[in-house]
Amino acid sequence: MENFQLGMQIDAEHMQNIFGGNDAYIRQIEDDLKVVITDRNGEVRISGEQSAVNKAARLINELVELSKRGNTIQEQSVTYGLELSHASQEENLLEIDADCICHTMAGKPIKPKTLGQKEYIDAIRKNMIVFGLGPAGTGKTYLGMAMAITAFKNHEVERIILTRPAIEAGEKLGFLPGDLQSKVDPYLRPLYDALYQIMGAESFQKNSEKGLIEVAPLAYMRGRTLDNAYIILDEAQNTTPAQMKMFLTRIGFGSKVIITGDATQKDLAVGTQSGLDVAQRVLRKISDIAFVRMTSRDVVRHPLVQKIVKAYEDYENRLENRTTSRKGGSIRPKTR
Repeated sequence: MENFQLGMQIDAEHMQNIFGGNDAYIRQIEDDLKVVITDRNGEVRISGEQSAVNKAARLINELVELSKRGNTIQEQSVTYGLELSHASQEENLLEIDADCICHTMAGKPIKPKTLGQKEYIDAIRKNMIVFGLGPAGTGKTYLGMAMAITAFKNHEVERIILTRPAIEAGEKLGFLPGDLQSKVDPYLRPLYDALYQIMGAESFQKNSEKGLIEVAPLAYMRGRTLDNAYIILDEAQNTTPAQMKMFLTRIGFGSKVIITGDATQKDLAVGTQSGLDVAQRVLRKISDIAFVRMTSRDVVRHPLVQKIVKAYEDYENRLENRTTSRKGGSIRPKTR
């Protein structure tokens, strides 16, 4: 096979960012695309099979552009860039990066990092109700929180309401508010953490005292009409059909709703149907309601987490296919 070579110049200020510590990112590209990449005083040379060399060059160019925009290149960026390169979609890295939702209190930009996350953000902008479905680590809740806080700061809504079903806490109205709050606070902690990071503890406290930001268990939504609010229902796979219906019928005028969930992480009692599963069947044809499904490809935590999620996805798909074939397939008599 002919050995094809290609040279490219990279400014010294971006070289370390692109190469990674101990050249880890370049080694990752080499191993995946089966090319050899060398650096000679700022000139990067790529050698190997021509199509692989061209893919590597395009990906490195995209990473350089990301670096020029002030991004710190991470392993997730390289891993996802390689996935896109196999589909000749490297240019989507820059399109995704251009969509900045807001900044954290520390000044870090919050952006979608995958095509699935970009689809999710676009759906939120276009629809009144969006269901964000997918495994842990896909940014469903965090990105939803960023969208809600941005809308609140821009005076597009008057308040933010964040809620979760508290299965283990025994979600019953018979508790006194203080007792219930102390029981459900651990289940609401991820929502508090995101609020503090994006909005800041002081701003959250001030708006919370005014009643403009509310973090409460799902039981508190019963009997209310939620107008001019940005409402996020997290961990919706743990709702019952009755709870989901109750929640959806609370939505008032001028409100936006994000419902997140992972059908593989139900904490409901055995035999209890999930309100999220029912909602997908009942609401799928209604306009202004969108369902966005993310997969292991959209996991933005440590790459090992992505591999774990993918392994479970494959396992569960095999189980489902086996069950379907047993139910639907006819058993043929053995032939001799």
